[in-house]
Amino acid sequence: MKVGIVGLPNVGKSTLFNCLSQSKAQSENYPFCTIDPNVSIVNVPDLRLDKLSNLISPEKVIPTNVKIVDIAGLVKGASKGEGLGNKFLSNIRETDAIIHVLRCFDDPNIVHVDGKINPLSDKEVVEYELILKDIEIVDKRLDKIKKTLRSGSNESKKEIEVLQKVKLQLENVSVIRSDYSDDQFEDFIKPLELISFKPILYVCNVGENDVISGNNYVDQVIKENENKDSEIIIISAKIESEINELDSNEEKKIFLDDLGLEESGSNKLIRASYKLLNLHSYFTAGVKEVRGWTIKIGDTAYDAAGQIHTDFQKGFICAEVISYADFVEHGSEVKVKEAGKMRLEGKEYIVSDGDIMHFRFNI
Repeated sequence: MKVGIVGLPNVGKSTLFNCLSQSKAQSENYPFCTIDPNVSIVNVPDLRLDKLSNLISPEKVIPTNVKIVDIAGLVKGASKGEGLGNKFLSNIRETDAIIHVLRCFDDPNIVHVDGKINPLSDKEVVEYELILKDIEIVDKRLDKIKKTLRSGSNESKKEIEVLQKVKLQLENVSVIRSDYSDDQFEDFIKPLELISFKPILYVCNVGENDVISGNNYVDQVIKENENKDSEIIIISAKIESEINELDSNEEKKIFLDDLGLEESGSNKLIRASYKLLNLHSYFTAGVKEVRGWTIKIGDTAYDAAGQIHTDFQKGFICAEVISYADFVEHGSEVKVKEAGKMRLEGKEYIVSDGDIMHFRFNI
């Protein structure tokens, strides 16, 4: 699963991407600096792994990760092929969630594609183009299905009904995922990879002085999204790029302390991306390895076993489960067992975030 970073040109997408991945994606002061999408797999910061490592002293520690994609900047008319429109829209359709970067800082030395700073206008331009593309996709699908409707297919009638409702919502800029049953979404909507149905996180990219309290631009974004199911975080790409230049964790901590920040914006954004994808982690912990494993929220022990190896899933007997809090409280697996805090769970057990698990299986 992957999350795509989108926005107008020159809002700070590639700068943020470089900070997240510590890669060298181009980041220059001209539109369409990014053409082909840059992709990076980044580790998800998790203090729980550090704590488990301190308690167990394993040979190695392996964190979970998330795939981040930096996608070319979009401009008005993208749905009709303007700029890099069709390429942009094709790339974003392939992602599972969206990070929408909004420029919320003034800097005369960094050009804005429209010549003025207005995050709400920027947001509207991007989202309008995404909706136009989605309508085009729905229309094409409806035309195709209507040709099969003459055969009297009940399934076709159901799909037409759902897609007509989707089109109406798109035209009214009011797509609501909960208006559709899981079956309707999986059968008729998900296969179309409609961008408007993807979960979204807004990132307000601010100047150095506004990273803690925000500014008027950020306030506008927050007010406009008050009744919408989306999260907003504040980050300064300039600060993140400066942190990225420091060599040691100690230097980074001093730098953050001087700014009054508890952690880097990059770490905050990576974790938010992980959550945006509806993911969380469980752990395996031993002297050989302490490792985080990625699963969807709501996955079962049976699903979790399959993340390690298909044999664990095929021959699943049960899962030995210790909560993270119990492990930290007692300090070791042996002491947890002595305290009676280890549980045996079956296939249908819903894994909690932070569970420490060991699978019994037989092949």
